[in-house]
Amino acid sequence: MTGLYWKLKGIPVYMWRNHPVGNMFTRLAVLLSTKVFCTSKSSFVARFKKSVIMPVGNDTSSFVPVAGITRKKHSVCMLGRIAPIKHIELALEAINHLVLAGAQISLDIIGSPGPKDVAYYNSLKKYITQNKLSSYIFLIDEAPFNRHPEIFSSYEINLNLTDSGSFDKTILGGTSCGAIPLVSNESLKGLLPKVCVTEPTPKAIADSLVELLDPHIQMEIQKDLETFVKSQSLETLMEKLFVEVK
Repeated sequence: MTGLYWKLKGIPVYMWRNHPVGNMFTRLAVLLSTKVFCTSKSSFVARFKKSVIMPVGNDTSSFVPVAGITRKKHSVCMLGRIAPIKHIELALEAINHLVLAGAQISLDIIGSPGPKDVAYYNSLKKYITQNKLSSYIFLIDEAPFNRHPEIFSSYEINLNLTDSGSFDKTILGGTSCGAIPLVSNESLKGLLPKVCVTEPTPKAIADSLVELLDPHIQMEIQKDLETFVKSQSLETLMEKLFVEVK
């Protein structure tokens, strides 16, 4: 009712929503809004004419490579809560494929499951044990937010397999700290270098990991990654918000 009152009074209303799923209430909220902001073109609200794709707003002053930390060779991390939406099982299968092929690689999964995701977490542990991957894949308890720059500064690749439709800030945080992103989120096509966006299959992920672990490829995409980080910075977000709401 408040939204309708504001609409009738001509008071500008701005909504920020970045989820791939919506319903009749989402549509009503869009109808009552002056503009709708989202960070992903796969977001439910991105389909409306009044929607504007915005930068994520990453604090680049806080997320920088931490001095004195050595980046481990052939290392991959996945940081965040343990949940099916993260598709960690695909990462395990990809690493298993590479290990069987004789590749040098390690994966650290840093996070903890919520109560409803304990069974999923246990299934990951079971897969690691059954496939004798405990020397290559490590499950590590979640870390406080202020340790994220330190963590990202320790790895070569930051793997994120969250579905398209959202924009996980850990992708930007990792990139800002020098960890090369590998994502399956189609929303990031055109924002990230082509090699950094993969298909959500174990074989495709494995092939992309091998490519991104090549030092020559890492050097080739460095400028593009710097441009990506800048385009999604907090400063860029504030500049665009100022234009859109004035």
